[in-house]
Order: sequence, then C-alpha cells, then structure tokens
Amino acid sequence: MTAFQQDPDANEAFRKYQAQMRAAIGSRLKIVLIGVVLAILVYASIAYVPAGHVGVLTLFGRVTGDVLPEGTHFVNPFKVNNTLSVRTQELKETASVPSDEGLVMTLDTSLLFRLNPTRAADVFQKIGPNYIEVVVEPTLRSAIRAVTAMHSANALYTGGREEVAQKIYDELSTQLGGRGVEVQSILLRDVQLPQMLKTSIEAKQQAEQDSLRMAFVLQKEKQEADRKRIEAQGIHDFQQTVAQGISEQLLEWKGIEATERLANSTNAKVVLIGNTKNGLPLILEPK
Repeated sequence: MTAFQQDPDANEAFRKYQAQMRAAIGSRLKIVLIGVVLAILVYASIAYVPAGHVGVLTLFGRVTGDVLPEGTHFVNPFKVNNTLSVRTQELKETASVPSDEGLVMTLDTSLLFRLNPTRAADVFQKIGPNYIEVVVEPTLRSAIRAVTAMHSANALYTGGREEVAQKIYDELSTQLGGRGVEVQSILLRDVQLPQMLKTSIEAKQQAEQDSLRMAFVLQKEKQEADRKRIEAQGIHDFQQTVAQGISEQLLEWKGIEATERLANSTNAKVVLIGNTKNGLPLILEPK
C-alpha cells in the first residue's frame, strides 16, 4: 500500500483560492460596515421637532444657540436635538395667603403661560428643561402672596378681585418675561375666606342691598306723591276755569236745548208745566 502524497501545485492553488476568498469577504465586510456607518450618520443627521415644540441643539453638551422650528431637519449628526414645548400651558396653584388685615384665606389660581420660542436656547442653557418647577411655580407663589398682602379680604371676595388679578399678572410678566416665559393670563378661580368673615361680609352686602331697595321704594313713592299732587292741582285749575265761565244765562240756554231734545224724542214722557225758578218745563220719564 503506497502513501498518499499531495500535489504541490494543487496546494498552492488552494492557498491562492483561500486568500482570494478572504480578500472578497473582507471587502464585502468593509462595504457593509461603511453602509451601516453611513446609515447611522444619516439617521443621526435627521432632527424631528413635533408640532407645538422647538428644538434646541447641543454639541457635546454645549448649547449651540440654534433653535429648530417644528418639522424635519438635517443637522450635524453629532448635535443632539432637545425639544421644548411652546404651547400654552396651565399651572394651577392653591395657596393660603394673608390679607392686609392679617387674615389667612385660601386662593385658587390658574396661570396661563408659554415658552418664548426665541428664548428657548437661553432658557434651556440657564434654567433647563424643567423651568416650570424651577422658576414658574416659585414666582407664581411669591407674586400671589405679595399682591394679596396689600389688599383686604373684602376686596378679594368682592369687586376688587379683578384688580388683584391684574397686579399679579403685571408682577409675573415683569419677573418671568425676562427669563423667557410669556405670561398670557392669570385667573382667580376661587377665594375661600374664614367662615366668620365670610358671614360678616355677606351680611354687610345684604344690608347694602336692603338699603338700596328701600331707597328705590322711597324714590318711587315720592314720584307717585308728586304725580298725585300735580294731578290734583290740574283738576283744581280746571274747576276754577270752568266755574268762572258758567253763568245763569248759559245754564238756562243749556236747559232749553235739553228740553228741545227731549221734546223731539219718540220715547214716552210726562211734561209738567209750572212756574219753576227758571221757567223751564219739568219733564219726567215714566217708569
């Protein structure tokens, strides 16, 4: 039995084939790797900003100052897109606040605000994305207490509420406007006073309403009295005028006219002729 011997030419051809395969596989892997890297770079270069938001770009943790509007954008793949809402938001606050008399009352407030789009990068850099908790909420509490301390509880419970709301609005606009937050409106939803004070204010308001109602009644009665006085004076003047124009000759003439109309009437009647005071006949209607 002879030993198997390999052909040197065949071995060399096999080695060349292996080298070619390794080179082809390496080339394909490079192409695939380059394609994956390009796909990642393209994906990283697309920045999407949803509706009602803006995008603040940062490069390696540094705010670049670029702000993207809503939509899809191509940016530097090494930049990170941080979205912030610019829609109107509502912040509700229930706080126990003092009045200028030292009374403590509960005030329910709603603040309507939005982030200024042109100041989004500044807000993100100096305050951060949680600017509502850091700046807006504390400023709202401080403004409420500062303004209510200058007004009485009665003013907050009655007609002075609009004035208080306007002053809180002015205070917040000054403080938050410089930080990139636009104040749109401040609403005082409810004011809860101590029960004793509330009862006293309501009693005072009821007394004022009763006083106004009585003044109206008295005014009405006075006008009615004036009307009756004017009417009586008119009747008196009429009677005076009529009395001055009536004479005995006029009355006799009116009596003659009435007698003629009765005499010409077809109705049955009794005529008594005698020497009356004015000489006119007395005509009686039969029953």
